[in-house]
Amino acid sequence: MPKRPFNINEKLNQKSYRYVVLDLETTGLSPACGARVIEIGAIAMESGSRVEEFHTFINPGTHVPLIVQQIHGITDEMLKGKPRPGKVLPGLHEFIQDSVLIAHNAHFDLRFLRCEFSRLNLTLSNNYICTLQMSRRHCPSLPNHRLETVYRYLCGELPEGLQPHRALSDARLTSGVWMAMREKI
Repeated sequence: MPKRPFNINEKLNQKSYRYVVLDLETTGLSPACGARVIEIGAIAMESGSRVEEFHTFINPGTHVPLIVQQIHGITDEMLKGKPRPGKVLPGLHEFIQDSVLIAHNAHFDLRFLRCEFSRLNLTLSNNYICTLQMSRRHCPSLPNHRLETVYRYLCGELPEGLQPHRALSDARLTSGVWMAMREKI
């Protein structure tokens, strides 16, 4: 189980501390109802710079409902031939190691990640930071706290070629939000 939300003031000024910005795309809203992870985007950051990326599709062997496909655009066809969770998740586990995890709506992503890891007898005990909670606290006047809204407010226009609701694109936006928030605090 992930530890408590991370107190960023504890490590904010450590130059060599490693953070991993994470985003997952899934087949539904709840792993308790059988939804599974189908795409992972993760960016390792050190000294305020992106140093490494991890991106993959996962074929969990389940159907992606049409209503969910309409959100992120990932279809059953796109997952054919992609690696199964047991081939991908140990590599992600190694990638995140003891890093502080950062996600926009961390509760959602970490709940899925914890469930997927537990299927493989892997643990998730990383500290984490939620940029959604940070934006609600530090930018209360925003009309909403969706990732794109927060990014526009803190960083300006969305990057060219962005694929909304796709794991690596959202991880890149979240890393921009995190860096901007970190400077504001």
